[in-house]
Amino acid sequence: MKYYIGLSITYHDPALAIVDAQGNVLYAEATERYLQNKRALNCPADPLLWIRALLERYCPDPEEIVIASNWRRKRPLYENVIAALGGLRAPGLLNTGIKKLRSPLRNYQLHHMIACQRNQIASAGLNLVRSIAEQYPDCSLSFADFHHHRSHAATACYASPFSDAACAVIDSFGERGSMAFYHYREGRLNCLYEARGTGSLGFYYMKITELCGFDWLQGEEWKVMGLAPYGKLDQKLYDLLQETISVQGFACRHRSRNLFASIAKLEKCKRRQRDAIALAGDMAFTGQYFFSELMTRLLQHLQQTTGSRNLALGGGCALNSAYNGQIRGRTGFDSIFIPSAPADDGTALGAAWLAWNQDHLSAGAGIPQGSLLIPYLGSTISDAAIDRLLRHHRSLDVRHLPDSICQTTAQLLAEGRLVGWLQGRAEYGPRALGNRSILADPRRAETKDKINATIKFREEFRPFAPSVLHDYAGRFFPDYQESPYMDKTLCIDAALQEQVAAVCHVDGTARLQTVKREWNPRFHQLLDSFYRITGVPMLLNTSFNVMGKPLVHSLEDALAVFLTSGLDDLVVNDYLLSKPRHG
Repeated sequence: MKYYIGLSITYHDPALAIVDAQGNVLYAEATERYLQNKRALNCPADPLLWIRALLERYCPDPEEIVIASNWRRKRPLYENVIAALGGLRAPGLLNTGIKKLRSPLRNYQLHHMIACQRNQIASAGLNLVRSIAEQYPDCSLSFADFHHHRSHAATACYASPFSDAACAVIDSFGERGSMAFYHYREGRLNCLYEARGTGSLGFYYMKITELCGFDWLQGEEWKVMGLAPYGKLDQKLYDLLQETISVQGFACRHRSRNLFASIAKLEKCKRRQRDAIALAGDMAFTGQYFFSELMTRLLQHLQQTTGSRNLALGGGCALNSAYNGQIRGRTGFDSIFIPSAPADDGTALGAAWLAWNQDHLSAGAGIPQGSLLIPYLGSTISDAAIDRLLRHHRSLDVRHLPDSICQTTAQLLAEGRLVGWLQGRAEYGPRALGNRSILADPRRAETKDKINATIKFREEFRPFAPSVLHDYAGRFFPDYQESPYMDKTLCIDAALQEQVAAVCHVDGTARLQTVKREWNPRFHQLLDSFYRITGVPMLLNTSFNVMGKPLVHSLEDALAVFLTSGLDDLVVNDYLLSKPRHG
């Protein structure tokens, strides 16, 4: 047996994926889940104790393993020069003798990212190689490394149902620049353009996040999207933003003439997070508005260049669901696919697939096509953990309901209870898609504030998403598009917004998840049961975590959230756990 193990060795959001000899995905998950460390900054993609169990489970008796990484080991000239000058060591970060780079971010921020990335590349796969040598001493090992943006493109295209598509990868930076564009045909990625230099929509949005008073290192770009509908277009801010960045064709550049003066003026407008809704909403709205214009120009040019009506979109900017829902109406693309993990955690799978393709494409084979990649590729809750709970619990009410768990849970939700829902394999990507979810009745407006205040412990302006049965979604969303991975924000019919007030944002939109039986039978059954009780074919669905933590990984993680938050019930596979009712 031969296996391909892909590593996302980016300094943020590391991940690991395993593909078998036929190109099928056996496992894929972000490292932050196992570590319970949000984004797992500067952590290895293959923690030593974790990788042993993964190898035993998913790579039994291997004859050969290919370890593939999502960054080229050969580094760009600028990086090597600045490293030789000491600019990537701690004392060198504040070196004032280096010319200011043309970017909205400061030199020390850029050099810190480069230094962290360089360290991750240098140590990539150390734990994996040791574990393989000890567990499978006769296994043959080989290594492959791929361009970062090509790894993104492979994830987006190979996970899609398309055999022909235009592909855009737009993020903060890669080996030479921040973007790459491809035409994907029959398993082959033809690169049309690869950006060079510091021009970056990712850096732009990171700066907007900072200007709104949020922290992009913690991944708080989400907050900008949530806050934007509370603001309005500010023409002065818009004019300043236009002076910082421009797009022409496939090229993205930071304007040199007025860049730093404009950034200084923008920073004077910066407001702290405590004043977010009142004072930073206009910055968020204007920043998002201009981002959407820039993305539209790039994607229109890509569509005109390729002539394709299909788009596969990857990179960190593909997480901007507020814009994703507009792509079909603003460009010439009819079908838009965004993978469940479009950001750097997703490139672990892209690297594994590229290594597989490298071995097979010349022989006429290609990655299996024809349907969307099901995102439930991660860890499971062990039977041993459930057995321990059943043996040792003292205060929780535990019921085993193998024949009625969905119906019983739907009834609890209809009564207004807040439920943690833990099923099967974890989702690959940042969003809970019905296996690691917190669920609630979408009809009650007060539910939104209750979850933010007593479970998520986050800002009141943060919205929640609906998971909706595909067959009824068009009734609520006039411009309905399938959104299997909760990747698009669409408008809710104005006449129905009050019926689902808990998932309707202030601007009448919602970031929806399409649910079909063939994608997730149990979650579909739960939604169908709720629909039969209430007449509403959707549930409020948010990630099973508290703010600042990743999705829960183990039963113990889930119990910690359950027992220290306002959750009423916890469903683990066929078991219903409830807190004792007093009085």
